[in-house]
Amino acid sequence: SANPDQNFFTGGGLHRFNNFNRSDDNRNPTLRESMQASINLPFVRLMREVVNHASVQMPGGSARLFDDARDPRRLEYLARFADREGQVFVRRFWRKTEGRTPDELRALLLEGLRPTPQRLVAVFRYLEPDASLDVLQGFVGARLGDAAPGRDTLRRLYDQLAPSAMDLTDRGHVAGVHPLELWVVGYRLQRPEATLAQALADSHGVRQQVYGWLFNTRARSAQDSRIQTMLEVEAFLDIHQRWVRHGYPFGQLVPSLATALGSSGDRPAALAELMGIIVNDGVRLPTRRLTDLRFASDTPWETALAQPPAQPEQVMPPEVARALRRVLAEVVEQGTARRLAGSFQTRDGQDLSPGGKTGTGDNRVVVQGRPVLSLNRTATFVFNLGDRYFGSLTAYVTGPDAARYRFTSGLPVQILRSMGPVLMPYLDPALEAGCPNGQ
Repeated sequence: SANPDQNFFTGGGLHRFNNFNRSDDNRNPTLRESMQASINLPFVRLMREVVNHASVQMPGGSARLFDDARDPRRLEYLARFADREGQVFVRRFWRKTEGRTPDELRALLLEGLRPTPQRLVAVFRYLEPDASLDVLQGFVGARLGDAAPGRDTLRRLYDQLAPSAMDLTDRGHVAGVHPLELWVVGYRLQRPEATLAQALADSHGVRQQVYGWLFNTRARSAQDSRIQTMLEVEAFLDIHQRWVRHGYPFGQLVPSLATALGSSGDRPAALAELMGIIVNDGVRLPTRRLTDLRFASDTPWETALAQPPAQPEQVMPPEVARALRRVLAEVVEQGTARRLAGSFQTRDGQDLSPGGKTGTGDNRVVVQGRPVLSLNRTATFVFNLGDRYFGSLTAYVTGPDAARYRFTSGLPVQILRSMGPVLMPYLDPALEAGCPNGQ
């Protein structure tokens, strides 16, 4: 269903999603039709099914823990679950933060965070417990700009979210991040020379604390919302690990159903890499910007450096890649990028019209339900041209002025169409000899 009249509990709260065209709201399209027309709600619901499946299939049957609150084996089972699952996620977060500088650790923790004053202060007060209110004000101001709250509000949050004001589990809930990820980053900042074995030993009590709310039978509705948030974070970690094995090129997934709509910090280069895998029948070939370097040629100190041959890796079943190419071609033939249909023709009549996917997005700070600051507006088209060329094209505006712009993904599609005369000499073998350097 493409019906937007439903609340989804995701990312720690209730959210509603909309379709780009309201005329789609009453449709029940196939996923193929949804892909062609960029209809959002079917993909949000599909992502929910994937998350629910991952929650049930995870080690220990995480999602099944809450079926029967009267089971006498519950406490013993939950204690084993807390220790085992806690170790799994400490290991995952440890690998995720490997080799990072202190500034990179802080940035990594905030990367997938929807920035609100309360969340930023909750993270800051844990990582920088001795920092002053002035330092906090600079930290929040650098991330929220004109949307940053006044000093009185910050002072109240500074006191409410002090290190002694709540335990790690509550702080993670307020911040919207997994408490163990928060702990790992804080631990690495305090003990940069520590090993994973030391972190596992030192986190035993923390792991029990993080999962301790599972043992409390009071306020079940509050527990259930936290359990659901926790399970969603863990499910997205599991989904990301599995997707990466099939060529998913992004470093993380934001634990929200909005991920289905591209809200994971998708980078243009990563989108192009994914398209390259699809074009190459599911084979990943490493991106290479340079093939060799030569120094001091024709001298006794001549040095030549060359990369070893790139090893192809089959990361996606070929039949899946071929199915994706057909669907991406339909986006151009009859979907949101149809203005490109027939626009790339070689001299011998070969059709190089692209396949691709369009996407438009706003990144806004929302305070008390109202968007008050637009940080950027983007419109992207990731594409392939024939069976040899692929890439991505993004139009974007950053800063508060982004809210004044209304362009959609039709803009990069039109730009690619306009670039046709420039690109065709490189794409058409019959014209290739006339290109600079024969390229």
